[in-house]
Amino acid sequence: MIALLSDRISLLAASEQPSLDEQLADVAPLLARAGIPESVWAGVLKSCHATLIPKYATNYVTPRKITIIGGRGRMGKLFQEQLSLVGNNVSVLEHEDWKYADKLLNQAELVLVSVPIEHTVDVIKRAAKYLAPTTALCDLTSIKIQPTQAMLEHHSGPVMGLHPMFGPNIKSFFGQKMVVCPGRNDDSFQWFLDFIKSKGVELVVCTPEEHDQMMVIVQATQHFCRFSLGVFLTQAKIDIEQSLIMSTPNYRQEIDIVKRLFSQNPNLCVDIMLATEERCNAISFLADTYTHLAKLVAKKDRDALIKEFENTQSFFQEKIKNFLQPLNPTNQRDCNPQMHTKISI
Repeated sequence: MIALLSDRISLLAASEQPSLDEQLADVAPLLARAGIPESVWAGVLKSCHATLIPKYATNYVTPRKITIIGGRGRMGKLFQEQLSLVGNNVSVLEHEDWKYADKLLNQAELVLVSVPIEHTVDVIKRAAKYLAPTTALCDLTSIKIQPTQAMLEHHSGPVMGLHPMFGPNIKSFFGQKMVVCPGRNDDSFQWFLDFIKSKGVELVVCTPEEHDQMMVIVQATQHFCRFSLGVFLTQAKIDIEQSLIMSTPNYRQEIDIVKRLFSQNPNLCVDIMLATEERCNAISFLADTYTHLAKLVAKKDRDALIKEFENTQSFFQEKIKNFLQPLNPTNQRDCNPQMHTKISI
């Protein structure tokens, strides 16, 4: 296996690398016949790609002047490292650096705002006073309506909302996703989007409203589910190691996800759940659903539980075709295909 991995890395280094979707499509039938989940192969591909990053780090275009507000935070640091690797001049502005804001912001071609959710809008308002009309301004926050509105209102130049759908601990951008919410003068961001794409990121274009609606389910309720499971396992004093010895693959995967959640900054996790009233309401609705089902279990109401199962089974069967569609091989998926006429993705 070591020899095969070495050969694969050598082949990747010697040729233009196809997208993760294309590489998965090539071997999907073989994986299915062998009973190997695609996620396992995707992990191998991402790891192989990550080993090549230093080799390709200098393979890029004209250096740009970039300032990251919050660049010493974990996500800000990730982007600072990736952008610096290809020769960009990346500066960092932290809370103690505002006395240098005019120098750090006015001359920048791109300003990335990477600060906690609760500070994002205030930081945008503060930073906008120093920006040149040509400076491209974007944020990396997990909510998009309020930050995008604030950028459009307080900055007259190019504006775009971004949400990296990954954490700061990744070894490579390859195979990751980023949501793109166009704001104003989208062409000013094309070089940055091209850079992100060149690193293997799938760009998903949608409006801030579509993004925030989807993140209620994709992020907030999922965080709550895993947060709740982690708290339960802790309070029940479960021997996790012992449980993994006799576990199913699904259980091991779930424990791994919970472990990764609790390796993050607690403020980030909690802020994602509390970011909007819609998220809080959805979590409350989910908790009510748990309570309802738990009461049926407590009453040993087998018929009612089977009915709930069958109703949900019918819902998922109606959507099953969407679940089984292959990943889009064009490295782009749009919520609204009419939206991005100005952006080449």
